[in-house]
Amino acid sequence: MTNINNLDDFNYLTDPVKLQDQIQINDLSIEQAKEAYVRMCLIRKAENKLAIARRDGDVGGPVHLGVGQEAIAVGVSLNLKKSDRIFGAHRSHSHLLAMGSSVRGLFAEALGKDTGASKGMGGSMHLWDQSNGFYGSVPIVAGTVSLAVGAGLAAKLQRKDDVSVAYFGDGAIEEGVVHESLNLARVLKAPTLFVLENNLFSSHMHISQRQPKDITARFAQANDIPYHIIDGNDIAAVIKTSADLLEHARSGNGPVFLEAITFRWYGHVDWREDIDVGVNRSKEEVKNWRARDPVARLREAMLCAQTWSNEDEEEMNKRLDDEVNSAWLQAMNAPYPSSDALLERVYA
Repeated sequence: MTNINNLDDFNYLTDPVKLQDQIQINDLSIEQAKEAYVRMCLIRKAENKLAIARRDGDVGGPVHLGVGQEAIAVGVSLNLKKSDRIFGAHRSHSHLLAMGSSVRGLFAEALGKDTGASKGMGGSMHLWDQSNGFYGSVPIVAGTVSLAVGAGLAAKLQRKDDVSVAYFGDGAIEEGVVHESLNLARVLKAPTLFVLENNLFSSHMHISQRQPKDITARFAQANDIPYHIIDGNDIAAVIKTSADLLEHARSGNGPVFLEAITFRWYGHVDWREDIDVGVNRSKEEVKNWRARDPVARLREAMLCAQTWSNEDEEEMNKRLDDEVNSAWLQAMNAPYPSSDALLERVYA
């Protein structure tokens, strides 16, 4: 458990120039490393496709992209089951895809098509795929955190070893419902994993403008919830730490809290970088965080371990590019919902 009083450790995690080196993957099997790498690459390619489509006007509604944050969703999801109950926020493409949902369903939803993840009713912030354990995402900040606690409590009452997962950002920690949820989950020992993706910005405002401390896991400590603070761009650390926390929750010991430090390459919404819009978000800072790329760090580690090759990289890129391009064409050619779908699907 990270010592919350040792600010030096946390400040080290938030300084992008300190953690640009190769990660250690000794604790991962070759299969784990390869699967994590492919999933992260697929998510990145899909989100970059959405960024271009939004820029070019093919997507009419906003898209909130998490490029640079892929290791968190992938690392956690590798330890989850389809029967677990996962809840996202407004930046949840990675949370959906990491559970095995189709890229085509994500693209179609962003385009408002009938074949979308929410049948074209919500756009890229309203996603749902219960068959893969994803119970929904919403644009309301912290709107699904309490739902995750309820889902975790339901699993406990059903005497299942399933857990619920609540993904939310550092801005959401400032919503009252999060603190109520942390308290309730601890009192009722709900098997909930709270995953806080701390990318240091709430929309356009740096955390230093909103909080007395950068550490948000202090709220887990206040509620007597076990927590860990990790480098969210180190996939090996995410896999190992989330596995330990999830074992604690599945064993009937109550909720757990994971704070993962990361950074989104794009700005708050769409394809722009939002340079000079928020405090300290400069070209130099974005450049440094790009050098701390979770995808590149895993690739370099696998190349060094000789468990991955340039030929493997070429083959994977071709396969994933084909998958993404095919999914996009299918989504573009899919029909829009019928005129009466709103009454049938939303108000029924």
